[in-house]
Amino acid sequence: MTSTPAFMLDPARFSPETFLRDFWQKRPVLIRNPWAAWANPLEPDELAGLACEEGVESRLITGPREALRLENGPLPEARFASLGAEPWTLLVQAVDQQVPDVAALIEPFRFVPDWRIDDVMISYATDGGGVGPHYDQYDVFLIQGLGRRRWRVGPRCDASTPTAPHADLRLLADFEAEGDWVLEPGDILYIPPGFAHDGVAVGTDCMTYSIGFRAPSRAELIEGWAIHCAQALGDDDRYADPDLGTPANPLQANPGQITPAALDRLHAMMRAALDDRAAFARWFGSFTSLPKYADTDPAATDWRPDMPADPLAVREALALGVPLVRNPASRFVFIEPESPTTERGTERGAEQGIALFVDGQEFLCAEPLAPLARSLCAASAFTLAPALAQAPGAIALLVALIDQGSLTFDEGDDEDDQEEWDD
Repeated sequence: MTSTPAFMLDPARFSPETFLRDFWQKRPVLIRNPWAAWANPLEPDELAGLACEEGVESRLITGPREALRLENGPLPEARFASLGAEPWTLLVQAVDQQVPDVAALIEPFRFVPDWRIDDVMISYATDGGGVGPHYDQYDVFLIQGLGRRRWRVGPRCDASTPTAPHADLRLLADFEAEGDWVLEPGDILYIPPGFAHDGVAVGTDCMTYSIGFRAPSRAELIEGWAIHCAQALGDDDRYADPDLGTPANPLQANPGQITPAALDRLHAMMRAALDDRAAFARWFGSFTSLPKYADTDPAATDWRPDMPADPLAVREALALGVPLVRNPASRFVFIEPESPTTERGTERGAEQGIALFVDGQEFLCAEPLAPLARSLCAASAFTLAPALAQAPGAIALLVALIDQGSLTFDEGDDEDDQEEWDD
């Protein structure tokens, strides 16, 4: 493994505080090359190679704008040689999981919490290529990496916005631009959720890096949390009305009625099962830390060792200052303990410590292990300070993360290039 380049935004040309205050989830904005030094991190041929690999999500869009055609990858290598003069666009998802230099593009945008970050998609297009006017349900930073692309941005859309008939692409039927810009290498266009936009390559070798951010829908949260709660309940936890026929729950004049009292009791059963904030937090930590492709196991992102990690070898590597690096396909988040008691009065206790979630797995990190949990979530590559490495439980935690393929030692990196974390 190699260390990733340090992409840095020039503070004189980009202020996270100003951006969040004036634009985040409010309105689109064009940011002309705010990088301290921009360099395109991936070549077009390398992107095409990824599109040919199993386990990599890719799409090829060909044809004139009025008759776009979609092909899903993996694509045969010969397909690119067979493309004619008509415009085409290649889209490859989650390239940050495959290429460390692309993963480094995420670092400057971590003023947005990690659990909101989805992936880096890359699009390559020939002259006139594009995917048509559309809108997305997530925030996106569109970074022009190579060549030029014309972006037109329209008004905010929703489910009632008319779409054009297409078997594979969700394109807008009527698109009227309110902003029109041509992006050069290093330029960034931010588009909040719901805003219509249309990008078209101007000239050859047009590459755009799309840093997308997740936003779970209410339906997704309700479904996932409700299923989790239901699976934890026993079959004998049922509705009961032993007071039926008493003054508190009198006999009904019409047996076909569902009375307000019955509805109150049924609704209370539901709320009691779902309204546990501490349990919801633990579920959401696991839910949101699941890898993007949790159901697949592409070889490029499978870092699980052939043999279980040896705790003694881990301890020796830490003593030698060998850097640790996180799998770019992994997701690390943590939740701090809240107030000593919940609204129900249940004792939580500070001794419960931090809940660390990595790739859907929960690790409870009580003091003095909590600083290690914070460090693991703060940087993608670092050298562990001795105090953290010697904390009780540190070796066991690191061994578990190495064995599940979320973490490894980067013996090929220069220690001076890594960040050192301490208390």
